[in-house]
Amino acid sequence: MRRVAWVLILLSCGVLCRQARGQARCGAGKDLVVQALERVQADSGPAQLADANQLLKRAIELCSDLGEAWYYRSLVEGKLGHAQLASYAMRQAQLFPSDALSERLDPFVLSTPRGRGLETTPSPGQPSKPSGGPAQKWALVIGIASFEDKVIPPLSYTASDAKSFAEVLLSPQYGHFKQENVHVLLNDQATTRHIKEQLNWLARSAAPDDLVVVYIAAHGSPREVDTAGVSYIITHDTDIGTDPNNPDVDSLYATALPMVDVANAVATRVRAERTAIFLDTCFSGNAAQADKKLIAPGIATGSVAPATLDHIKQGSGRIIFTASGVNEESLESDSIKHGYFTYYLVQALEQQNGAIPLTQAFAFVQQHVRSRAQTEAHAEQNPVLSRSEDNTDFSLGAPPATHASLARPSAQSAAE
Repeated sequence: MRRVAWVLILLSCGVLCRQARGQARCGAGKDLVVQALERVQADSGPAQLADANQLLKRAIELCSDLGEAWYYRSLVEGKLGHAQLASYAMRQAQLFPSDALSERLDPFVLSTPRGRGLETTPSPGQPSKPSGGPAQKWALVIGIASFEDKVIPPLSYTASDAKSFAEVLLSPQYGHFKQENVHVLLNDQATTRHIKEQLNWLARSAAPDDLVVVYIAAHGSPREVDTAGVSYIITHDTDIGTDPNNPDVDSLYATALPMVDVANAVATRVRAERTAIFLDTCFSGNAAQADKKLIAPGIATGSVAPATLDHIKQGSGRIIFTASGVNEESLESDSIKHGYFTYYLVQALEQQNGAIPLTQAFAFVQQHVRSRAQTEAHAEQNPVLSRSEDNTDFSLGAPPATHASLARPSAQSAAE
């Protein structure tokens, strides 16, 4: 009996070890899919497509039942003109679970094609073009301060920042958003799966004449310590293992929210021609180790890379605020009980009874955040503005109109 028992134990251990190795390979495979999607945009050239295809092939080698890898490989092979390989990859994708396949996500198709901008920055001496209000206004507001995995240090004020931001949107004086159109996810509500579902809700709900807002305050992690720019949003259920000195990066890749998922949702699925994104990837000063800003040993925190901003702003009508530059952190303050970025963003959005254009709001935020970070934290924090090529600009506070009349730049003004 003892011998049989030991055989069963060894067999069980063997199965578990193989499963663990398989999960690790699939975690790495999922990250390769993310890397491929970071290279794929509506105007990607042959070299970018070939690079993405190699990453997808490697992902499939590591995890052959990764449906997302097969699905996106089918799209990339099709773009490269490899019809037979595209068909084969699609047949394989249909054998395995794939959210991308079920939702028919396509990173090559923009939801707001270029040249369809709304309000544009006027030339010097020219008056601003008038614009009607949006038909409806929608918002997804996310603040994550606590995490299931206790290896990940909590943040002090991201949840309260998200609440404050949502309150401005819902204010009858400043924001004019309907209660039912503002979805707020805080802490344990903000799982990776739930955030993806809510991004889908925005994509399904918002029409071209609407206005959409996405706000995210959380830890953001680059792929490696020496990689600049956020690759993943650390969600409430992100798992980086139980050993604080040896985090499991494959588990991170498998459970965190890829930043490229947010970028693709905005660029290819949200049809609203007024879309504002606010990204506050924060840092808790208590998490610093060896003069490096780390979520855990080996896993850094960071801001959003320029390439990601370029991805989000594809098409028209997109404007993005990030809380800090690539090599900086978004800081929290015990003196004001908020992060600097959101504290001054809320103040800016309350100006002009909510009618302040976002470019003016950004100038206010940038000035005050930079000054406060230097004087109080003795650190550099410089918010970044990015927007679509049409130089879109709008306010969040315009009351919704049942029949919005959207102003388009004339051919003559566009040529200017």
